[in-house]
Amino acid sequence: MFVAKDLTDYKILDAGKGKKLEDWKGVILSRPDPQVIWPVSSPKLWHKADAVYHRSDKGGGEWEYFSNIPERWVFSYKGIRMYVKPTGFKHTGIFPEQSANWDWMRNKIRGSNKENIKVLNLFAYTGGASLACLSAGASVVHVDSAHSMTAWFKENLALSEMEKRPIRYIVEDCVKFVLREQRRGNVYDGIIMDPPSYGRGKSGEVWKMEKDIYNLVSECSKLLSKNPLFFLINSYTTGLSNVVMDNMIMKTIIPKYKGKVKGDTLCLPIENSKTYLPCGTASRWER
Repeated sequence: MFVAKDLTDYKILDAGKGKKLEDWKGVILSRPDPQVIWPVSSPKLWHKADAVYHRSDKGGGEWEYFSNIPERWVFSYKGIRMYVKPTGFKHTGIFPEQSANWDWMRNKIRGSNKENIKVLNLFAYTGGASLACLSAGASVVHVDSAHSMTAWFKENLALSEMEKRPIRYIVEDCVKFVLREQRRGNVYDGIIMDPPSYGRGKSGEVWKMEKDIYNLVSECSKLLSKNPLFFLINSYTTGLSNVVMDNMIMKTIIPKYKGKVKGDTLCLPIENSKTYLPCGTASRWER
C-alpha cells in the first residue's frame, strides 16, 4: 500500500455502509464511497456531520447542511495550502491520499543532483501535485482542460505563495498538448498524469480511460529527458488495477530507460482502527 501518513488537516473518522466520515480541519463531511462495503464502527460519530452528500438516482447529487460551514476553507500539508470547497459533484478539490505521491515526488526532486528540473502535470485538477513539485524546486507545466479547475489552481498557487515560482498553467486537451510538445522538442524530467475514467476536452474531445490511456502513456514517454527522474500514473477507474498501469510502463518506458516500476493502492488510514480506505491506484517509475 501507498499510505498517506502525515496528514494533519484531514482524517477519516469512520467508514461503513457505502460512506466515509471525514474531518477536514474541523469540518465534518459525510460522502459516498462505493468501496466501503462493511458496517460503520461508531454510529454516534455520524451525528457530528456538518454536511452530507446525497447521490441522485438521475446522476450527480446535492449536499445537505446541518451547520453553517464556510463556503471554503484552507487545507495545509508541508508548505502546500489549498482551498477545500464542497462541490455539486461530491468532490472537495483535494484528494488527500495523493499526499503519499506528493512526498515521493518531492523526495525524487530534492534527492537529485540535476539542475532546472522540469515536470509536466497532466489532468492537473486543482494542482496538489504541481504545488508539491514547485515546493521541491522544480519548474512545472500544469495542464487541464477545465477553466474552472485551472482558476482554482491559480488561487491555490497564490494561497501557497508560489506565484513567482517557475510555473505555466495551460487550459488544453492533454493529448493535444503532449503531441504539440513533441513537435516543439520539449522534454521533461518528471511526468504526472491523473486521467479521469471519462471526460471531454474544451473542444468536445472525448476521453475514455480504457481506450485511450495506453496511447497517452506511449506518447508521453517520448517527452522524457535523457535522464528522467520519475513517471507517475494515477487511476481511479474501477477495474483497471495497478498491474495494468505497471504493464504499460514496462512496455513504453523500461525498454529505453531501464529503472524500476512499482504500483500499489493509495490508502488512507481510518481513525482508531487498523483498517485502511482504498483510494485508487498509483504506478510509479523511477530511474
